[in-house]
Amino acid sequence: MAMELIRISKLMADRGVCSRREADAWITAGWVRVDGAVAVLGQRAAPDARIDLDPKAERESRNLVTIVLNKPIGWVSALPEHGYHSAIELIIPDRQDPAYPGPPLRREHLVGLVAAGRLDIDSKGLLVLTQDGRVARQIIGEDHVMEKEYLVRVAGEPAVDALRRLRHGLSLDGQALLPAEVEWLNHDQLRFVLREGKKRQIRRMCEAVGLQVVGLKRVRVGRVRLGSLTEGQWRFLRPNEQF
Repeated sequence: MAMELIRISKLMADRGVCSRREADAWITAGWVRVDGAVAVLGQRAAPDARIDLDPKAERESRNLVTIVLNKPIGWVSALPEHGYHSAIELIIPDRQDPAYPGPPLRREHLVGLVAAGRLDIDSKGLLVLTQDGRVARQIIGEDHVMEKEYLVRVAGEPAVDALRRLRHGLSLDGQALLPAEVEWLNHDQLRFVLREGKKRQIRRMCEAVGLQVVGLKRVRVGRVRLGSLTEGQWRFLRPNEQF
């Protein structure tokens, strides 16, 4: 059976080199070689092909920024919709965290900056914005399972077996949910650690066991914590931080 050839941009993304979009840009610039030959856009190659990058691509990759934002309620994670503002509009110099200013914000830091995952408009807390396709893939890629931690304030009378079912036993949209870490912190607050991100997942999980979410805050993505970052402020990912 003949070996299936794979688009070079997909091959690079699968290997964690960069995102497909970045790969296409680097191929167009002539910065990618496959088995010693300059690659062309749309080219396919064997899964074990040798891929070499021009130093210009490697330098550009190192200059990509990732930003941690404490998103307030009322802001959408991605593009503006229904009259609401996008969280990216909060990435301005006046809102940079004075406790860890990092480099000054430049216009090029906003080019291609996208949210790596969503945080509902009526939720607040840690939202990651990045130019780096590798970071986005780490957080939301299909082949990665990254923990996300939430503090959830609830109202209502929970079912007798609510905690057991929240931890494992619920389904959404016809699919069984992955096991989750769930614990009571006090009489009206739960701590959730999820390894998936279905739309409005925590709110729907709570509804299934007789609880109503009245407040939801994300405090961690992978190994990166929100910490003391003030609501509405942002900072660059620190050099010693990794997801």
